[in-house]
Amino acid sequence: MADHYEVLGVDRNASQDEIKKAYRKLARELHPDVNPGQEAQERFKLVTHAYDVLSDPQAREQYDLGGGVGGIGFGDIFETFFGAAPRAAGPRSRRERGQDALIRIEVDLADVIFGRKREMEVDTAVICETCQGSCCAPGTEPVTCDICKGAGQIQRSVRSLLGNVLTSSPCGTCRGYGTVIQTPCTACGGQGRVRARRKISIEIPAGVETGVRLQLQGQGEVGPAGGPPGDLFLEVKVGHHDIFSRNGDDLLATIEVQMTDAILGTDVEVKGLDGPVKFEIRPGTQSADVVTIKDRGVTHLRGTGRGDLKIGVQVVTPAKLDAKQQELIRQFASTRKSTAPTLTQFQQSMFQKLRERFLNI
Repeated sequence: MADHYEVLGVDRNASQDEIKKAYRKLARELHPDVNPGQEAQERFKLVTHAYDVLSDPQAREQYDLGGGVGGIGFGDIFETFFGAAPRAAGPRSRRERGQDALIRIEVDLADVIFGRKREMEVDTAVICETCQGSCCAPGTEPVTCDICKGAGQIQRSVRSLLGNVLTSSPCGTCRGYGTVIQTPCTACGGQGRVRARRKISIEIPAGVETGVRLQLQGQGEVGPAGGPPGDLFLEVKVGHHDIFSRNGDDLLATIEVQMTDAILGTDVEVKGLDGPVKFEIRPGTQSADVVTIKDRGVTHLRGTGRGDLKIGVQVVTPAKLDAKQQELIRQFASTRKSTAPTLTQFQQSMFQKLRERFLNI
């Protein structure tokens, strides 16, 4: 890399005012608005970088020292006593792991019976196609930092009772990377990644419940400089269904049965979440009775087998009868021994009784 003093055309003993005056003169000559040529643009970048270093007293002092510090250091003392000098930490990598992402998704109740695959779009960070994560404009690459000489660390001498001790801190010019990107990629702003929408394929496992989080490894955001992606977490919410509800791995529903069918019994076929369901309403069925259909509920999460489908019965008493129907009911009543109505213990509503029976069966 060219010498900063030579780039600005000043002596190594130049004052800050002389450095500033030289920079302003060159900047007016080489600025892209005045001189749009490619060579002038490259020189303008060199001039600007040279001024950034030499206008900072500490950075200039470090540059004049060649990135190191003279005198006896901690390494010398360490080597004297133990025979070897400690190794300084190297520059840190621009590539970092991407962040994890959390997305909330809603799935249908029918989807969790057997599970299903689905595609969804996510807005996340992906690798920049222009620079492929290098952070540099095409045809360019990072250059070694002329302050830390690629070490990523700046060493300074501190006096102590043991002598001069070297302390290390991240280089302020390259931020500890050891290299400087002089021409960042314009597509990603030198980040090596951009925001974009992409499709991913996910698998909803059978038996998943509201609140469960699914982890998709490597499906999160791509890291800076094209670093490895983080993980994507999907927080599941099982949507409401107008007919069926869920209790653990059991499905619950209610069926309205006419009084005559409850008395005489009947065969029923209804539409379930996974196909037709056939069952029997036995003669003498009462309101709040529960019919259990085995193995027609939700598949057990991370297991085998299924829960049950429990159907609560609500017997519907006809509210309006014509004269002929009323006469038939009277004839039926006359054939049965009449019992006078009596007070009994307070009964809860049918829905409360159904709930208790659903949970206790």
